Order: sequence, then C-alpha cells, then structure tokens
Amino acid sequence: MSTHTIHHRWTGAVLYSCDADTLREAVERVMRDRANLAYADLYDADLTGANLAGADLTGAYLAGANLASANLIGANLAYANLAYTNLTGADLTGADLTDAYLSSADLPGANLASADLTGADLYDADLSGANLTGANLTGAYLAGADLTGADLSGADLTGADLTGARGYDVELPAPDPVFDSHPGL
Repeated sequence: MSTHTIHHRWTGAVLYSCDADTLREAVERVMRDRANLAYADLYDADLTGANLAGADLTGAYLAGANLASANLIGANLAYANLAYTNLTGADLTGADLTDAYLSSADLPGANLASADLTGADLYDADLSGANLTGANLTGAYLAGADLTGADLSGADLTGADLTGARGYDVELPAPDPVFDSHPGL
C-alpha cells in the first residue's frame, strides 16, 4: 500500500490524498468520500473498470488514461482532456462531455446514449460499434472518426463536422438558407 495524491491539473494543489494499493482504488475512494475531481491530473492513469458514476471530472486531464469498461454514467467530463484515452466498452450514458477533447480516443463499443457531446473534439476517434442513440453531437468535430457500426439513431448532428469520417450512414439536417446566408444571426 502506498500514498496516492491527486493534484489539480493547473495549480498543482492537492485535491485528494490517501493510502491505497492502486490509483484506481484511490479514485474510487474519492467517489465514496464524495470529494471533487474537477480539474484533476489523472494523466495516463489506469482506471480500468472503475466506478466513476456521477463523478465531477470537469476539466480533468485524463489524456492517455485507461478507462476501459469504466462506469461513467452521468459523469461530468465537460472540458476534460481525454486525448488518446482508452474508453473501450465504457458506459458514458447521460455523461456531459461538452467541449471535451477526445482526439484519437478509443471508444469502440462504448455506451454514449443520451450523452452531451456539444462542441466535443472527436478528431480521429474510434467510435466503432458505439451506442450514440439520442446523443447531442451539435457542433462536434468528428473529422476522420471511425463510426463503423455505431448506432446514431436519434442523435443530433446539427453543425457537426464529419469530414473524412468513416462508416456512418445518417442524414444530416439541411442547412437553413436564411440563417446560413446572414452571418451573425
């Protein structure tokens, strides 16, 4: 057993510290103690299968982390950096990923049903086989993303950039000729 300390990603201030066998165990203890993980530095953390349902990870730095099969139901990941993160099979049902950075993230088989991905950057992300039913992808950047076998039924893709995205079969809303011809409206 060793001491695990979780720091604020910008200030370095200690957000939480405890004795635990693994960082995953420490993070789950944070959840049990209802401590706040907003802006936590969890770079490259192994949180495989962690129960983070309802966690406040606003602005957290999770780049390169392993969150495969993690429970992130209803978690707040707005503005979080999840670049190159492994979220294979993770449950993000109803999660808030507004303006999250998920460039090159692995999300095959992830459940993102009813998740809010407004303005999220999913450049080159692997969303193959992901459940995106009812997800809000308004203004999301999905250029180069792999959507092979993803379920996008009921998803809102208004203003989403799908340039070079692969494997999707969805009709995008027609542009509004009045709105689009009058910048600033």
